Amino acid sequence: MAVEVREKEGGRILEVFLTGKLAGEDYQELVPHLERLVKTHGKIRLLVDMHDFHGWTAGALWQDLKFDVKHFNDIERVAFVCETKWERVMAAFCKPFTTAEVRYFDQPAVAEARAWLEGKGN
Repeated sequence: MAVEVREKEGGRILEVFLTGKLAGEDYQELVPHLERLVKTHGKIRLLVDMHDFHGWTAGALWQDLKFDVKHFNDIERVAFVCETKWERVMAAFCKPFTTAEVRYFDQPAVAEARAWLEGKGN
């Protein structure tokens, strides 16, 4: 699994790029970034870009659920950028675990997703 994390807009937006199958250990890379930004900014916005994504291991799914419960109110908007309908369904699984406004974008619309996170789009 490859997880790449980039901060944008002075850390108010966190972009997470996922490739392969997400394992529990991958959260050790992601969670500290997010928690530091939440501590600094309060609510943040998140772009999750899934490219050749194959889902979660059981351990990663557990970590994801714990993360979602802990940060239920910390994320203001989430833009999922997906390649396939399957990824869209998997991303929809997370929606009940957050108060964030969640939108889905097809891979070619990543610029539109970024504009929406920055408040420049509908």
